[in-house]
This record gives sequence, C-alpha cells and structure tokens, in this order.
Amino acid sequence: MSLILVNSSSIRAVDYDGNHLFVQFHTSDTIYTHPGMPPSVYIGLMQTASLGRYYVRHITGRHR
Repeated sequence: MSLILVNSSSIRAVDYDGNHLFVQFHTSDTIYTHPGMPPSVYIGLMQTASLGRYYVRHITGRHR
C-alpha cells in the first residue's frame, strides 16, 4: 500500500487498489479500509473540492 497525501482539512491520505479504498484521517494513525469500492467512487473522491464532505456523503455507511 502506498498512501497518497491529499490536500484536505480532514483526510490526510488515501490509496486505492482497484477494489479497496484506504483512508487515513488527520485525527488518527488508523487506516480505514473500505472493500468493494467501485472505481467511480474513488475517482469522485479524488476530483472533488471537499474530500471530507464527499467521504461523508458517498462512502460513510455505504462502503465498509
């Protein structure tokens, strides 16, 4: 896994392996894993102006 640092006030870094999304927040060293993540959600996350808002709206509670 090779986390990519992102410009976000809530999310520190992300990685995607084609099936799993890995997210690390600024408030924790824990890396959260979301299996079964479609590429479209990862692309949307990386293209949005607000990663934290996108995460809450499109990932939290939907992809674990």
